[in-house]
Amino acid sequence: MSSAAAQRTRTVADAVGEALAATGVSDAFGVLGSGNLVVTNALCSRGSRFHHARHECGAICMADGYARVSGRVGICSVHQGPGLTNTATGLTEAAKSRTPVLVLAGESPLHAVNSNFRIDQCGFAEALGAGWERIASAQSAERDALRAYERARTERRPIVLCLPIDLQAQPAADAGREAGDGARADGSAAAAGVAGAGGSDPAAGGLDEREVEAVADALARAMRPVIIAGRGAVLSGARAALERLGQLAGALLATSAPANGLFSGLDFSLGIAGGFASPTAAQLLSQADLVLAAGASLNQWTTRHGQLIAEGATVAQIDIEPEAIGRHRPAQLSIHGDVADVADALGAALERRPQRSGGWRSDEIRRRIAAGAWSAEAYQDTSDGEWIDPRTLSIEVDRRLPAERAVAVDSGHFLGWPSMFLAVSDPRAWVFPNGFQAVGLGLGCAIGAAIAHPERPTVAAIGDGGAFMALAEIETAVRESLKLLVLIYDDAAYGAEVHHFAPMGHDVSRVRFRDADLAGIAAAAGAAAATVRALDDLRALDAWLAEERPRPLVLDAKVTPTVCADWLAEAFRTG
Repeated sequence: MSSAAAQRTRTVADAVGEALAATGVSDAFGVLGSGNLVVTNALCSRGSRFHHARHECGAICMADGYARVSGRVGICSVHQGPGLTNTATGLTEAAKSRTPVLVLAGESPLHAVNSNFRIDQCGFAEALGAGWERIASAQSAERDALRAYERARTERRPIVLCLPIDLQAQPAADAGREAGDGARADGSAAAAGVAGAGGSDPAAGGLDEREVEAVADALARAMRPVIIAGRGAVLSGARAALERLGQLAGALLATSAPANGLFSGLDFSLGIAGGFASPTAAQLLSQADLVLAAGASLNQWTTRHGQLIAEGATVAQIDIEPEAIGRHRPAQLSIHGDVADVADALGAALERRPQRSGGWRSDEIRRRIAAGAWSAEAYQDTSDGEWIDPRTLSIEVDRRLPAERAVAVDSGHFLGWPSMFLAVSDPRAWVFPNGFQAVGLGLGCAIGAAIAHPERPTVAAIGDGGAFMALAEIETAVRESLKLLVLIYDDAAYGAEVHHFAPMGHDVSRVRFRDADLAGIAAAAGAAAATVRALDDLRALDAWLAEERPRPLVLDAKVTPTVCADWLAEAFRTG
């Protein structure tokens, strides 16, 4: 610390940064400006590392990806006004996907009504689905900041903490001084302290035994039960409990796309349900007579617009959020509670029932599942030396990568290929930022995931459209010396629009582009890079994996533009 800094009066900004650092924050992301520099410096002065992005949308995505794989609150620091509005798309994704992120946002003084930076930042946050708090005074600053952090953690969503710059500059209150009456800065009637996780806490009053017994009865009777686990099961750490429940009920196991990897390695796992399901998995799912949704919403993507749930099948749903039950389709049975707790209770209830159907686990079903994986499905390879088939590319990249890897995907037509072929061994190694279905977020999320776990390679599986939107963050990955594979599925087009509109006779020339040298652009930014047109070009991947010193590798894979993913027609059915 410089002598000038040592002599400077400790301010509210210092106090806020230091208080957040004391919670154990080890990493923060952002773009610095006059409205957030001091608070960020204070955070770093207590041991936190700051990762400077090139754009605020990249920064919020890095905090999102970091939170998803680490299980910790992601921290993003931005300037007031445009610094915050630049996070809009990534912040909306984090809100829709219920990612715990705390955004430290400078704010114009409340009296500065003519400031160029002035917007209704709290209204902005609410409009995107995020919560908000504001530093109310020098006396309450630390408490306000800690309340915002705890809300992000317990509510599992982004919270924007507004930091008025005039308050930031005020001297901090004495450490031992009483911090006001603790009234919430957002004006709600809630008492001071940490806000709850939205809805009542079922643990406080225990599970409803009648609900548990009713679902246990249905599981005991079911001949072909399936458990579909969602992100709620991942957040609950429910793999072991659901695996045991599946064994007791004889149930097959599947996940929603965001929960991919939860049942990796298990014999009776069907993988992802919905549009990414293999033909074998889809056939088995549609034959189930009972579907137990465990922390999964059973939306149109997971059920293929209802086609994967047989008419007459019983639907039971477990969720800690009461409003999630029945949101997308009616559930005949439901249990409000934490997924792991409910699965344990259901397992105990089944064990008390000696008369059970036994479900449909058998050696034959096990063999069908193994033989029907995507990697075993036959297809006509369209690779011709100029273009490489995206399926061939994905299968080979999966084969060459170590088993312990993380994968983050972007949105777009290509996204089916990594979802189908790039396996992960753990759901915390999978980042699926598609709650808002926005193109351009995958690279930032992958950078955050790589920073959270630098010991393993991370794959950013993105399209050429998303790559161009986030291009500046390749330099961030280089500067951070990340073991990051940026795998670009480059069809020189917005492929989703081409495959959707061209068959209808529409002119799609405006969503097709000339072939661009993305590898050359990445190399200019300092990354290792190669263009991939054939499998031999993946020697660059082998060489990169053998390197001891981590750095990003960008593979610009020129994928066959005429190959349309099976899931795409489903995706466009309801927009």
